[in-house]
Amino acid sequence: MIEILVGTLLGVALGTVSGLLPGIHANTLAGALLSLQVVILPVLGPVALAATMFAALITHTFVDSVPSTFLGIPDADTALAVLPAHALCLEGNGEEAVRIAALGSACAMVIAVPLSVLCYFLLPALQPMFDWGIGLLLVAVIGYLIVTSESPGWALALFFTSGILGVFTLRYGFLGWHSMGAGSALLMPLLTGLFGISVLLTASHGKMPVQRFTGISMDGGSVAKSSVLGTLAGIAVGWLPGLSNATANGVLASVIGYQKDRRAYILATSAANTANAFIGLAALFALSRMRNGVMVALSAITLPPASALFVAGVVAACAAYIITVTLSRSAHLFSGIEGRRLHGAVIVFVVVVCLLLTGPFGGLVLLLATLVGLVPHSVNVPRMYCIGAVMVPVMLYSFGIAWT
Repeated sequence: MIEILVGTLLGVALGTVSGLLPGIHANTLAGALLSLQVVILPVLGPVALAATMFAALITHTFVDSVPSTFLGIPDADTALAVLPAHALCLEGNGEEAVRIAALGSACAMVIAVPLSVLCYFLLPALQPMFDWGIGLLLVAVIGYLIVTSESPGWALALFFTSGILGVFTLRYGFLGWHSMGAGSALLMPLLTGLFGISVLLTASHGKMPVQRFTGISMDGGSVAKSSVLGTLAGIAVGWLPGLSNATANGVLASVIGYQKDRRAYILATSAANTANAFIGLAALFALSRMRNGVMVALSAITLPPASALFVAGVVAACAAYIITVTLSRSAHLFSGIEGRRLHGAVIVFVVVVCLLLTGPFGGLVLLLATLVGLVPHSVNVPRMYCIGAVMVPVMLYSFGIAWT
């Protein structure tokens, strides 16, 4: 228990740092820890090292709502959620948006842990059927979203254009600099260009409004419904191969809609983000499949029992909730900041981080993704359809169409 506690505390600290820095993910930290395991293992031991990696991942799923809300920059897990969260910030409700996200993640922890245990025992026998049906499910979901959109032609064009860019990025991902696999590393410039920089370039450049918090404007029923929907979406994409939180965000958009009920959408996507982390651990132990970079790193070391890591995750979630709520109280510091300067500084920082982590090829992906991301604003189409960058490669993978 001492090793688990030490590792959890270290993971919470590292996850807080990665969550606050745009472009830095828990996968990056896991890769760094794995590369230094020769030095770290004699000091921490394998149990503490594994607990550190998993606790950092759980903490990151809470804290990453802070930069997403106030800076408008997503990571791979907050691609669509950043849009309503930053919109609330621009209305002076940034603290509320962060608190809603933290609440969603906390609710997901309560629901996802027992569900993950059930999945561990019940779902492996059904895995072949799941592997076959993923593509059909995604086709049905995106088909519904496109047909019901106000501009189906533009929606379809944007979906496939971003999808081609996603396939290109993953196909030639070996050209980037990375330590945890081409796909996981290059999602950063891909999604940041589509949902981050392109948004900042077209955003209002006036002063940030005064940030006030008067409570969370959601009733108990809405909180419960959004928590369950988000957790189930996170469980589904975390267990099924090839899917990600970005896919969950797209699916949830068809059920909730990030423009109709922004607060419910923020809560649901945050729940999906945290649930995905817990079910990813269950999939690792049950199927020996790695759903993200942290699981890849964990598979490379001597693993403690799954129960030990779940304990570390629950403790980390409790600590991360307190940290995230505390950080949300700093919203007033953004009041009155000149939007042009803030957005410019964020863009420069993200470009530098992108080039450092993924090299010139990552910079090219960032540029192309930003250009595609400017299209929705120009033709007045929801940015959600840019999620094709993730969905199209998954569809091709499911249908056995080689693109790597």
